[in-house]
Order: sequence, then C-alpha cells, then structure tokens
Amino acid sequence: MHHRALVLVGIVTLVAAVPAAGQEPAAEAHGQRTAPGGPPCCAGQPSASAAEAHDQTYTVPRTPDGQPDLQGFWTNQTYTPLERPDSVDKAFYTPEEAAAIEQGRADRETAQTVPGTIPDVHYDFTQFGLDRSQSTFARNLRTSLIVDPPDGRIPEMNAAGQRRAEERRAAREARGGQYDRAENLPLGARCIVMRGAGPPMMNAGYNANYHIVQNRDHVMILTEMIHDARIIPLDGRPAPPAGARGWMGQSRGRWEGDTLVVETTNFNGKNPFRGSGPALEVTERFTRVADDTMIYRFTVVDPETWDAPWTAEMPMKETIGPIFEHACHEGNYGLTNILAGAREEERRAAEGR
Repeated sequence: MHHRALVLVGIVTLVAAVPAAGQEPAAEAHGQRTAPGGPPCCAGQPSASAAEAHDQTYTVPRTPDGQPDLQGFWTNQTYTPLERPDSVDKAFYTPEEAAAIEQGRADRETAQTVPGTIPDVHYDFTQFGLDRSQSTFARNLRTSLIVDPPDGRIPEMNAAGQRRAEERRAAREARGGQYDRAENLPLGARCIVMRGAGPPMMNAGYNANYHIVQNRDHVMILTEMIHDARIIPLDGRPAPPAGARGWMGQSRGRWEGDTLVVETTNFNGKNPFRGSGPALEVTERFTRVADDTMIYRFTVVDPETWDAPWTAEMPMKETIGPIFEHACHEGNYGLTNILAGAREEERRAAEGR
C-alpha cells in the first residue's frame, strides 16, 4: 500500500511545458551545452559546477544586510535520477532524448489504474496535482544528478558500510515482517521524516517544494513534506558537541562569495542516506544563477561507508507560494488501516481463502 501523505487540494501547482522549438533548455543555460549535430559536450567526463559555468553577467539580488538573496519558494522536482542508469554511458542527454524520456515517464504517472487492483486503492494523483509533470519543473539534461565520480554512480560501500548494512538487515528481520508492527514501516509512512528534508535535499517525487527565509544571522529552509524546518546559523558559532544529534543533523552555514555553503554533521544514524552512518558529513552549496534558478550542489563524506566522497548537483526552480500545511495526519490513520489490512490477509490465508 502506498504511504504518501494527504495533501490539501488547495496547493498551488504549475503545469510544466517542454521547451518550445528554438528555446534554450534550462540545463543548457547552466553550462550543459550541446555541440551542433552531436552529443552534449563533456559527455562521460567530470564537469565544473553549473553555477561556475553559468553566465557570469547575472547580478545576484541582495538582502538589506548585503547578503545574496536566496529567499522565496523553490522546487527540485525532476525526473533525473540520482545515479546514472546502467544502460546509459554518457553524462548528458540531447534535448530531444530528455524530452522523450520525460514524456514517457509523465505518461506512466498519469495512466489510469485498473479498478479493483492494489495500485488503484489510492486517490488519483492527477486530480490533486501531484504528478511531477503537473508541477513547476527543474529540467536537467544530465543522465544522473551525481557529477563525481564521473560514472554518475555512488561508490561501492567499504567493509565497514557493508557490516553496518548487514547489522541493520538482521535487526529488521528480528523485528518481524514490515506489516507486523508500526515501528517496522518506513519513516515516511510514519510521518517522521521524508527525503526532501535532507540534507542532502532530494526530490520528494511530489510536493518537492521549499521556502527559504533569511536574516543577517540565519537561513531557514522549510520543506513542504512534513513541514520540517532547518534553521542554519550564519554567525560563526562553533561546531555542535558530539552528543547533539538529530534526524537532519546539525548545520552551520557561511558565505563564500555569492554561494551559501552549509556543512552538516551530527546525524543520529536513524535516517540513513543511502546506507550512511552517524559519521556522515554533507556539504551543500546554494548559488543563485538567475531570477528563477538556483544551483544546488552537495558533497557526501562518510569514511565509515565509502572510501571516497561523492558529489551531486541539480537545478532548483522558482515556484509559486505560499506552501500550505502538509498535515501528515493520514499516516496516523493509514498505519492503523495498513496493520488491520495485513491481519485480515493473514486471517483469510489461514482459512484457505
């Protein structure tokens, strides 16, 4: 059963459109250029940050305190996967390839489910504007969000990471099946934390929206899904003590030119990102490159999981606010129904039905 949370019908969405003929795709405008009659430049090779490659004539707006102004409503809604598919051996799609892939995925998302089947036991995402193709869209010609390593894939886990993964697997099995108790269900189904909150801030699949607010000493990033708010100090305070851990870690920010750099440590390890552990460190970089575009780049370091760091990058597009209350109360009722449904299936199986 799906564990997506109920969304207010009043949420504002924008209908995304494929770039018209002759219109420069957003990804190309951010340094991902395509050679005439051939594949995109630098395919299969490491690339510089899109923010660095972007037209340097853009003047970043400033707050009254003189800081680069990142405030507003943003989305990282995308079809670009974090890792490059096994069947793809280049770093960028052509605009035509990207448009075809996007259309195919949009068609699958909006396809009518078959009445009476398990996939049909949910509300119509299209009715509530939840399909990615219905929202403001951060287009990207990259074949993966990962830009380093150049193969576009997360490095293999080291021995320590594999041991921890096995320990987690054994602990899950010891607790019984996924539907045996509420604690066995995913964190998102239990309305504790979702992947959009980060860090790193990953595309949530739908409702992938953020509200950024600044003052002289802090930046606040509000995530729509479960309305988590990250309060990031900019006042130079020291790193948090080792015992101060949280679901989203502890963040410290600073400005490097026009880029906001946020370093996060002190994760509690209960919300592991791609199998990471409590030693995880995430460095995020937010750079506004146009009035409606920001480049979000993050680097992941965890020597207890991977022997080398890895980096991903994605555009974030300006969208329409405000963000309405997410109100993840569906999970409170949904969990009861999920467990009750599992018990009913067990009863029917026991009766031989």
